[in-house]
Parts: sequence; C-alpha cells; structure tokens
Amino acid sequence: SSGINAEWPLRPGFAGCAWLFSFGNSVDMFDELRRMDKRQVIYQFLNFAMIVSSALMLWKGLFVVTHCESPIVVVLSGSMQPAYYRGDLLFLTNQPEPVRVGDVVVFRIRGRNIPIVHRVLKVHEKDDGYVKFLTKGDNNNIDDRGLYVDGQLWLERGDIIGRVKGYLPYVGMMTILMNDKPNLKYALLGLLALFVLIKREQ
Repeated sequence: SSGINAEWPLRPGFAGCAWLFSFGNSVDMFDELRRMDKRQVIYQFLNFAMIVSSALMLWKGLFVVTHCESPIVVVLSGSMQPAYYRGDLLFLTNQPEPVRVGDVVVFRIRGRNIPIVHRVLKVHEKDDGYVKFLTKGDNNNIDDRGLYVDGQLWLERGDIIGRVKGYLPYVGMMTILMNDKPNLKYALLGLLALFVLIKREQ
C-alpha cells in the first residue's frame, strides 16, 4: 500500500518531551503529578515563576539598552521582500540618532495597534530642526501615505518605534501561528507550565 509516513525528529536529551506527542506517556505524567507532595509542587511552581521572572527581566533589560519599547518584533507580511520575509525576527534600537533615507524603521500609525516595518523613502528637515519622514515597503508600488491616518502626509519622530539593526530569518513563525490560533498559544503555555511542575531534579 502507498502512503506518507513522517517521524518527529526527537534528539538525544529531549526524550523527556516525548509525552507531548504520546497519550500513554501523558497519562504517566499526570500520575506523577498526583504523586508529588505539597512541598514538591510548591518548589516546582517557584521554579516556573523564576523562569518567567527571568524572561521579564531580560525583556526589561533590552528595553533599557535599546531605548525601544519593542526591541524585538516579527514581520507579519511580505511588503518588505526581498529584504525581510514573513516570520523574520527583527532586532530594533531607538537611539537618539538621525533617521536617514534607506533606514528600515518600525512605526505605529496613530489609532492602530499593529506596527509596520518599512523603509524610509524621504526625509524632510526644517531649519528649526523639525524632521518628518515618508516610508514605503520595498515590495510595494507606492509610498505609505495611503496607510497613514486621513490628512497625514508624513511621519514624525514620535511615530517611530525603532530602527532595524539585525534579524533572524523565519524564527518568528511560531509567534505568527500562535497569533492566528490563540488556542495553540494557550495549549503550549499550559504544557510548558505542566512540564516544569513535574520535572524533578536528576
């Protein structure tokens, strides 16, 4: 008979994660959780809380170093191809440096929550130091004035969240999947918390 067979590539040292894909092992996991005494449950909960706290501290540290409210963002569309593709992870800074033509910036349109990553097409600077910008996606035929709010022709410095300083290709695809399917996000977070709670010291 014909068919397609696939195998999950479990690597050495990750055997403890096999229960994610095996119902029988998941039953053993819940049995182990029930056997844990109160002290063990509290200890593992504190371990999980420390992991979350460390992640938050790292995020705050990036905020201080980069002067950027969102130092890491994920590309959600193909408007910047071929420079950046959907799912690329971008690293931003917002240092007090002049924005120049050709810089790739992440900006927010007033009244909208989702930021946009596009390239600076024009910079207009007045004698008094006031600077405004016009942006455009590399893969778009026209500039971004159609995206700005009604009557807005330029971006101001305060609209810019940060400038792209580096990226990792496709690393953010999991974030896109979790945004598209919220149930997947909650399931993964729940499984991660459960795994930390039942993991004993070797």
